[in-house]
Amino acid sequence: MMAGKGIALQAEGTPKADEIVPAVGASPVRACLEFFEPRHNKGGSPQLGSSAGKVDFQFNPKEVSITKSAKWERKTSRSKKSGPPEYSGAEPCKLSLELFFDSAMDTGIDVVAAVDDLFRCCVPCDASTQSDKPMPYLVQFKWGSVTSFPAFITQVQAKYTRFASNGIPVRAVCTVSLEEIDITPGKQNPTSGSMSADRVHTVVDGDTLALLAYREYGDPQLWRPLATHNGIDDPMRVPAGSQLRLPTLETLLAGVG
Repeated sequence: MMAGKGIALQAEGTPKADEIVPAVGASPVRACLEFFEPRHNKGGSPQLGSSAGKVDFQFNPKEVSITKSAKWERKTSRSKKSGPPEYSGAEPCKLSLELFFDSAMDTGIDVVAAVDDLFRCCVPCDASTQSDKPMPYLVQFKWGSVTSFPAFITQVQAKYTRFASNGIPVRAVCTVSLEEIDITPGKQNPTSGSMSADRVHTVVDGDTLALLAYREYGDPQLWRPLATHNGIDDPMRVPAGSQLRLPTLETLLAGVG
């Protein structure tokens, strides 16, 4: 599906040729964006389907920025002071990337085709157009042992900054916005026919069990039953890319004791 050979990426600012630093080493581990066909389980929840290709970065990123926020609500109060905030849920993670394409630095890169590939991720992919729930390609950012949360592309903004004498773009800067999508597992018990209530979260750098417990349940002290629910022996070492099951609060508390 994806045609480009390489992409240089920075999280902020427009990259210049003399600012891009290639990965060092005889066999550098290249970052990539991997795309997946979307599918749904029997309960209608989205799933990562088969791989639809990947784009290897021409240069590894210097920075990657991830935004995570939570919803808090305040009830009106008759007193002079405002009421205490109440946790009402977590917002999806958001990842904004700036991608730099330059065919002068690699003649194997087709700038126009690479930009078109990103634009195609903003519309339902061919594999899902016949279903009741059309979806775009799902994507994950990968770099060595680090894997980002499953996401979909919400916006692509392309700016062509250099052209060949025949008018064909040879350099472009694209700002791509990604938003986390929950990947819910299928049936937990095939004999019962009930769907699992667990939500799956992909661990990113900076995540801790206490932080996840606070975001999901409003109580960081629930990190211990969360570790037990996921069979984690060492709660201090949960590597990025791990898949954690986040059950309902009732299910989590039912396992305590």
